[in-house]
Amino acid sequence: MFAFCLAIVQVVQGTSAIFALLCVLFIIFSTVAFNVAGGLARPSGSYVFFFSTLAVILGLVVKAVSFEPADSHLKVPDRTMLIYVVGMVSMLAAAYLSRRFSRKQGLLRNLVSTDSMRWAAVGCTVGGVGIPLLGGFLTSGGPNVFTPFFSAFNQFNNLLALAIILGTTAEIRRSGGARSVNAAVLLASVTIFVQGFLIGFSKQALFTPPLCWVAACAASRYRMNRWQIIGGLLVFFLFNRYMVPYSQIGRNYRNDATSFSESIALSTSLLGRLGELRDTYAAETGGGDAETSYGYFDGPKGIFDRLQMISMDDALNENTETAGAFGLQPIAAEFLNVIPRVFWKDKPQVYFGNVFAHSIGMLAADDDSTGISFSPVGEAYHEARWLGVALIAPAIWFLLFIISDSLCGDVRESPWGILLLAQFAHFAPEGMLGGAIYMMTYGAFGVSVIAVISGYVLPIVGVILSGSRRKQALAPTRQAVIPASFRAPSSVPGSSI
Repeated sequence: MFAFCLAIVQVVQGTSAIFALLCVLFIIFSTVAFNVAGGLARPSGSYVFFFSTLAVILGLVVKAVSFEPADSHLKVPDRTMLIYVVGMVSMLAAAYLSRRFSRKQGLLRNLVSTDSMRWAAVGCTVGGVGIPLLGGFLTSGGPNVFTPFFSAFNQFNNLLALAIILGTTAEIRRSGGARSVNAAVLLASVTIFVQGFLIGFSKQALFTPPLCWVAACAASRYRMNRWQIIGGLLVFFLFNRYMVPYSQIGRNYRNDATSFSESIALSTSLLGRLGELRDTYAAETGGGDAETSYGYFDGPKGIFDRLQMISMDDALNENTETAGAFGLQPIAAEFLNVIPRVFWKDKPQVYFGNVFAHSIGMLAADDDSTGISFSPVGEAYHEARWLGVALIAPAIWFLLFIISDSLCGDVRESPWGILLLAQFAHFAPEGMLGGAIYMMTYGAFGVSVIAVISGYVLPIVGVILSGSRRKQALAPTRQAVIPASFRAPSSVPGSSI
């Protein structure tokens, strides 16, 4: 009903009937694929959700709400939407086949109990804050014997995100749903916000803490009260109005700050000019015709300008139609990139999003560092046209879904899948196929390592640092009764709906 109502609105607003029909098909196939994959309860379902929603559907909805034709500002709109439909059918096939080979229960399921989860969250927070500081101190004089260790650690460092997930889950279970936040959750959230966003200008760092908290609350059936919901809406409003422009404009200056003190000074200066930054951002992201602009909307829409990949994929599709397919070199390079640098010291690093952006004329000829994102479907079509969308991409998704689901299982039974869910929120819509390859290799290995450390090492670290007696802290405690309305299920259904 939603898909057909959206299509009617689109046609009334001037969208072509073919484009509107393709939108209906995409939404229907997305819904089927989401449920076949297991919904948000499983990592594969979260991948389908974040790709379909953040790459396509949310952009279509914002266009409708803004009274703009859905196919405006696009160069090959019908072809672009048809590519999305075929890509979603391929993702549906990958999800269906992967469920036949994936484990029903995750391999990492029973690594932590509720009692040790709280102390693991403390250990994750301490490690996530302390290890990077130690690494910065030991390698401050340049590359040395410690550099490879801390470089490898940075590849798998999701300790602070995991601290939010474990701490939230433990607090909900221990309090019987009365509380969801503790000191470890707050400290980890503040650290990610300050270090990753205020200093690093990363929008991913801006949304990671609330996403991890909401996902952990949902998996534990936590009931939010009205003030939490109102507060969440207020936070989203502030993020959209001020924080996104701060991040986008700040990236233009962060390379000028060569020391920590200069980074602090830059952040302080920009925070004092949030209104000015918002006006600058609005001017830079204004709409335009399809020949001169890569924006999708008539005017700036704040964060919604970034929560769609239709305009970028469309420009890449138009280039594919005129210049031909790029070839499968990026896929081969991404798989070769799995080889650790310790075994391949001169391993080249190529940012194919940057390469593709040059092919559509988006970047200056000498700009080889700016990161540009496209969706995995857009990349698949650019590299091998329909063969890429109907064969190469689903083969990669098939492997990703088997590995992620077999490792983590149902997120309502163990928290590790929530960490993948938080990462898929970024990689699924805009990580291209390289993001999927990274997640099935480095990402899966990183989650496994962190899960084992969190289950066996970090609880002890948390207990020692808290000053509690180990036996008393790690001993099973009498927990409050968790109401059935948000208790984790004892069995995992085949689908979420």
